[in-house]
Parts: sequence; structure tokens; C-alpha cells
Amino acid sequence: MNLFRYKRFDIRQEFAAMKVGTDSDLLGTLAAGGSEILDVGTGTGVLSLMLAQRFPDARITAIEIDGNAVLDARFNFEKSEFGERISLHHVSFQDFVAQHSANHLFDSVVCNPPYFDKSLECPDLGRLRARHSSSLPFDVLASGAYRLLKDGGVFSVCIPPEVLTAFKETCFFAGFSLMDEYQIKSVPGKEAKRYVLVHRKGLPEEMHTYTFCMRNEDRTRSDWYRQLMKDFLLG
Repeated sequence: MNLFRYKRFDIRQEFAAMKVGTDSDLLGTLAAGGSEILDVGTGTGVLSLMLAQRFPDARITAIEIDGNAVLDARFNFEKSEFGERISLHHVSFQDFVAQHSANHLFDSVVCNPPYFDKSLECPDLGRLRARHSSSLPFDVLASGAYRLLKDGGVFSVCIPPEVLTAFKETCFFAGFSLMDEYQIKSVPGKEAKRYVLVHRKGLPEEMHTYTFCMRNEDRTRSDWYRQLMKDFLLG
């Protein structure tokens, strides 16, 4: 069995197209939380489990369009101590938004969005859905997240630099204000490799920008990254 082990839960990743990686670790530790959290495109369920561990009073709704990923997520939730607080739905984000009751809004929406251009699409449908923005365009994601959030709710994503400007503009036009921007470098002296963005539904607040490195120049884990992941990673 293909397992990735964290301190308090394991992730089976037998069937899901996208495996555990740095993006999920960064978003799982830096995303804003709340009492009611929506995990869009849960994949193996790793984000939902990390958020359930970080926010012990939260109830989490996890949605996933790919049936193979749902198999892994369901298994991982059922085997975890946090599973009772996570509900899993096999549904596209578009259908979830269309069917969802306006009487049940979320405090937080979290998504590791697909961001590759359609021209680069691969033949595997599961990986296509997980990796390419044609399956969930930025404007659909941002407008849907805005609709599902309470006033003052937060929308957290992890994206690469090549789509940073486009994604920020899309969120602005959807009605969000950017609260926190985490610029994550792989090593000192390099440009940021990933950005974790935390948006707020409602009037703008002061925006904070942070810059961190995951590794030192000798490629060992930085003190910041070790501290960030201390409750999750083994060793």
C-alpha cells in the first residue's frame, strides 16, 4: 500500500492522481480556519485532515470530482481520529455551488487549485482534473468561493508564481480583499516557488506580506519549515 505517514494520521494514495506534496503541506499549515471549513478538491484528503488537526472544533466539508481520489479520501478519513468531523462528497465544485443552500455558509474555503494551461493537458483524466485549470477556471472558483462564504469569511489557496497576477486579479473582481500573502522560496537567493494567499470576503483590511525559505543553502530544512511542520512531519 502506498502510504505517506504524518504524526497523527496516514495518507493512502493508491488511486488519487495527485500525491502528497509540498503544496498541500504549505496550504495545510498556513490556510485560515474557522468553525465550518470547505476543502475544494480534497484529493487524498490530506488538507482536510491537516485542518481538522489544527482546528479541533471545526467541521470540514470535503468535495472531490474524481472517483478514484474519493476512494483514497474516504479510506483516510475513516482510519483517522478526525474522521467524524469530516464529511466527504463526490461532486464537482460547480455542482456543489449550484446545489448548496444559502442558509449554510462557510467560515473558510481552502483549495489547492488546478493551474496548468489547457494547452499542456495530459491524457490521464484524473491528473487533468487535478492539474489543469480547464476543469475549474479561476473565475468559477473565486466567484463560487465568494458565494459560499459568510461575510468576513476567508479563502486560502496555494499557487505558483506564473499565475499569481491572474489569480489575484480574479479574486479582486470577485469581491475579495487580500489579507495575507506568503511568498515561499525553496532556498535563499531564489525567487518564490509558491504563494499561499489568504483572501477575505468583504471590505479590505491591511495586507501583510511574508517571505520564507523551506531550505537552507545546504538544502537542509530551514528552522522556519521545521517549526511550521513540527506537528505533522515525522523525523
